Amino acid sequence: MGTTMTTTVARYDAVVFDLDGTLVDSGLDFRAIRRELGFPEGVGLLEHMATLSEAEAARAHAIIHRFEMAGAEGASWMPGAEALVRHLHQRSVPVAVLTRNSREAVAATDAALSLGIDLVLTRDDAPPKPDPAGLLQIADTFGVAPNRMTYIGDFIDDLTTALRAGMAGGLYRNARNAAYVDRADYVIEHFDDLRRAWSD
Repeated sequence: MGTTMTTTVARYDAVVFDLDGTLVDSGLDFRAIRRELGFPEGVGLLEHMATLSEAEAARAHAIIHRFEMAGAEGASWMPGAEALVRHLHQRSVPVAVLTRNSREAVAATDAALSLGIDLVLTRDDAPPKPDPAGLLQIADTFGVAPNRMTYIGDFIDDLTTALRAGMAGGLYRNARNAAYVDRADYVIEHFDDLRRAWSD
């Protein structure tokens, strides 16, 4: 798998996005969350929570929920993201979100930004990434073959999930994720790069 020039991004029949750090900036500080929880580095928050006792998991969930809701209520669109979503709708391209956030946090983000997404799956709706079940569920709901879809995110789990689902994995590049470039099917640095792919 290698990178493709942003100017040659293909048109896909449906587009799925990660939420935090991709479509929206919620300012979530995962290092701060880990510090407060006392969780180890290198293990996903949800994965580590699954190893805890019921009481410990409930405490962790409450802390994560507090961070997620604060981030959702103060979220803002990433540059060009809102225009891209509206443009895809104008072109009748189905748009979905697959996120490890809670359904409640996504609802708060939607209330703040009016996301206008056709289908949203959260950790309450499907196994969390990098399990591909959520992407495959979206493909089935849209009636689109996975190899005619793309999943765009900013983290290695997003690219891994896309690969496992048989979808093209797009990396939304930032200052912290250059190490994942070689794992992506294509790389974008601004959502205008994608919008041009659906422009005549």
